[in-house]
Amino acid sequence: MYYKKAKIYSDGSHYIAILDGAYPKRKGKPTTGKRSTHSPERQRFDEEYKDALSMPKRERKSTILEAMEEGFGDRDNLYEFVNENMARVKTNEIKRKVRLMRKLRLQEWTHFCTFTYDDKRHTEETFRKKLSNTLKHFVYRNGWKYVGVWERSPEKERLHFHGIFYIPKMVGTINEVEDYNTTTHRMQTTYQNSHFLKRFGRNDFRPIDGDADVFEAAKYITKYLEKTGEKLVYAGKLPTYFQSDLIEEDIVCNYGDNERKKILYDNFTCIDDGEILGEVNKETIAKLPKCN
Repeated sequence: MYYKKAKIYSDGSHYIAILDGAYPKRKGKPTTGKRSTHSPERQRFDEEYKDALSMPKRERKSTILEAMEEGFGDRDNLYEFVNENMARVKTNEIKRKVRLMRKLRLQEWTHFCTFTYDDKRHTEETFRKKLSNTLKHFVYRNGWKYVGVWERSPEKERLHFHGIFYIPKMVGTINEVEDYNTTTHRMQTTYQNSHFLKRFGRNDFRPIDGDADVFEAAKYITKYLEKTGEKLVYAGKLPTYFQSDLIEEDIVCNYGDNERKKILYDNFTCIDDGEILGEVNKETIAKLPKCN
């Protein structure tokens, strides 16, 4: 058989294909007896969960139950409601991480960057706004791409921005600087960018060397999603899948929920609208259409 326009991603070990029509779009969600996503209870849970993020995981649930007990009514319903929403939050966290890793594996990355600010130049508000605008300009003008997260340092709670970047055209100059890390109490090497140093303050443009560095950087930024509830910031064209026609001989087996996905051989043939591009590799993937 011949399959057209399959959506393909890498899970780190294998290429996985989603055939056209495997997940039909829903025309509408069925009405159930559950509380809507905009219900006061749901909004209250989200607020309480955010407040409890700084606590150890084992304490979050009991804290939320205690906070929501007043005014909720039936205790059994409260337990069921909190359990459902704790599961929802965990599922959403997993989905965000999966989506992030699929995007990261499909792109080329050059630097892991950290930005902070000098009190003489910015307040926290102006730092967040002006750094966001500056990075936006480099995305459009210089072809930068990045995935990042805002976070606060554990001790001083000072706002930082960490990101995994693709920088095809650098601005400013990179200077290797030796200084003292007050957190680890050791000397460290940072790679200061002169453009950002002048306009914002301390920064580090650490080069990325291979997939292992990308994976470590991804672990670093995703840990803040759990600790602070911050959202990932995406910029530039960052598709999740590449598309290729497939032949039956390149499919190893069915996979996933209800076996609607397909595991492909590591050397499967990439085909774009009937044109054979060759065995899968970075060069052939670059020629294929991308999608989300």
